[in-house]
Order: sequence, then structure tokens, then C-alpha cells
Amino acid sequence: MEIEPQSIPEVLLLKPKVFGDERGFFVETARETVLREAGIPPLVQHNQSRSGAGVLRGLHYQLVQPQGKLVRCARGRVFDVAVDVRRGSPWYGQWVGAVLDDVNHHQLWVPPGFAHGFVVLSPLADFCYLCSDYYHPPSEQGIRWDDPAIAIAWPPLPEGVTVQLSAKDQAAPTLAAQAAERLPVFTAAAP
Repeated sequence: MEIEPQSIPEVLLLKPKVFGDERGFFVETARETVLREAGIPPLVQHNQSRSGAGVLRGLHYQLVQPQGKLVRCARGRVFDVAVDVRRGSPWYGQWVGAVLDDVNHHQLWVPPGFAHGFVVLSPLADFCYLCSDYYHPPSEQGIRWDDPAIAIAWPPLPEGVTVQLSAKDQAAPTLAAQAAERLPVFTAAAP
């Protein structure tokens, strides 16, 4: 598996080897030793969502039991985003994005303390999350997907498709409007 640090070095793009022939393909999506060597902690919860074209989920993070997420698109195509929302981080307010699909089988490591979201670019997408901690609904937070200060370059959607948001995501504040106590704090890694 090839692992590439992104413009925010803690965010990693994982490119597994895909073995395919006329029957289909085989891909190893996670190996504990490889993930550990890359600095990814043990992953304790596996989630999957299914969404239609234009569905945008995010940008989400949680304060208690902050989750790192190793994400991939098992079916379809999405544009996936990680936004550094850690107060005091040198990358605060910056984002990394990648196309994840069932052809390239790439995965994105979204570290704890980052807001995460994706938009579906195909008619249907099955999206898988391996999480480093358990979901803690009372501490879940959100940031607006179209915050002009973050300026995520979301790709164009297919013709006739518009962004679809949950009521919770529609009501999310901008990063600047989010209360400081509702943002994680950056802690530098020990040398």
C-alpha cells in the first residue's frame, strides 16, 4: 500500500494495490501493521452509509472521544474532505480533498480534531468509515460545508443534480461563528 501525506501532513491518502481480472478485483483495505507504521491508531468502529447523487454529509467532528476516520468509497464516487478545525493548529481552517471511488479504491485518513465531509458524485455511493473511537452524539459538532473562509473547492455535480443536506448540516455555523469551546485544541506531536 502506498501512503502519501497531503498538504496537511497528518492527513494521509492511502493507495492500496488492486488485483483485478475479468472476474472482478481483490483489494486489501486495511492491515493493522501498515496502519500502525503510518501513525494511524487502532480502529474500533466500522460505519457505512448509502447516499444518492448530490448528498453532502458534513462537515462533522466530535469533541468527546474525537474520532479519526479511515474512509473509502466501496461503491460509486465521492469527493471527500478533511478540514483542520483545531484551535492553535498551523493549518487551522485549511482543507484537503480527494476523489474516492470504487475504481481507484483510495482511502483518506482524517485525523481526530478534523471536520469531515463528502459529496456524492455518482448516482449512488456506499461510503465506509473505520473510526478510532466510538460515536458520541452529545458532542458532535458541525461546520458549514460552504463556509467562504474555508473555501472548499467542491467539484461540480452532474447536470441536474443539486446539493442535498440534512437539516442539521443546513444549520451548521461557519468556522468563525463556532464557539471556541466547541472546537478541538491542537497539541503538537512529541519529537
